[in-house]
Amino acid sequence: MTVEATGITRHFGDAAALDGVDLAVREGELVALLGPSGSGKTTLLRVIAGLEGMDAGRLRIAGQDMDGVPARERGIGVVFQHYALFRHMTVAENIAFGLDVRPRATRPGRDAIAQRVAALLDLVQIPDLARRHPDQLSGGQRQRVALARALAIEPRLLLLDEPFGALDALVRRDVRRWVRGLQERLGITTILVTHDQEEAMEMADRVAVMERGRIVQFDAPAALLEHPATPFVAGFIGDAARLPCRVAGGLAHFDPLPIAPLHVPLPDGPGTAFIRPAELLAEPVASGGATIRLVRPEGGGALRLVVEAAGLVLDACAAPGSAPARGDACRLVPVGGRVFLDSGRSAAA
Repeated sequence: MTVEATGITRHFGDAAALDGVDLAVREGELVALLGPSGSGKTTLLRVIAGLEGMDAGRLRIAGQDMDGVPARERGIGVVFQHYALFRHMTVAENIAFGLDVRPRATRPGRDAIAQRVAALLDLVQIPDLARRHPDQLSGGQRQRVALARALAIEPRLLLLDEPFGALDALVRRDVRRWVRGLQERLGITTILVTHDQEEAMEMADRVAVMERGRIVQFDAPAALLEHPATPFVAGFIGDAARLPCRVAGGLAHFDPLPIAPLHVPLPDGPGTAFIRPAELLAEPVASGGATIRLVRPEGGGALRLVVEAAGLVLDACAAPGSAPARGDACRLVPVGGRVFLDSGRSAAA
């Protein structure tokens, strides 16, 4: 199923939660809506689900205009962050709920519902939990029940609203990979709302980065990293440091920060550089420059550093062959990044 949103606008009072949003999701694709709190991600998801109205724009799902189509008739499964499971119902009853409440004319028989629930319990790999209640389950198990309940109605479209936020880090990683594998096997078009860039970059075919009610870039994860369209995207994706600079003679200078100049193919002028930790090397010096405040070992012998330079705290990596320690002086050398001039031009360094 495809989703086409054109010029979607939604106001709450004088604030524009959505400001002319365009989004096109392809059949069987998993798209992530990524952005900080208040960027409009959940509002857009709720508009697609039919749980929120829109002030202007057009929404088509599988080619059908959704104007006036209520949520219950859109064939959409929704999984919320806190699962919204009914505590007084068993797992099996929760999964069957969407089928039980259908009008009599379209409601399956009891045997058919039981068979559907059993098949879904097998699909989400919790066949032994049918008689338990939600408060007897782990967070990961509740997540699977919520997903099975959303799938019970055989949705044409699956919407996931921060579905992993209530899980601890290790369980969250395992569950999201399992969900991605399940989505691929079923081929269900899926839209995921998240503020976690690692989650979006790992799971999604394409990511729509949202800022202040607008989609500022919609692209494959690799393209967002390599070719950010705006300074916001460059700073939001990849944990890049945002550093004021001035380009002169093909070099970005960071004075008064103790950072070596960076070669960049741009004309002269003021701008902002976005440099990721892996692109900023800390080389040992006898004194002066920056100071190492934290050393964190990473896999393969690499060292991640927290460095203080002229009152600014930056993430960096240890230069090859060096053995930095907390309190050591260092020289910061950028080996990559992207510079946006105030004039609007940008280039990779």
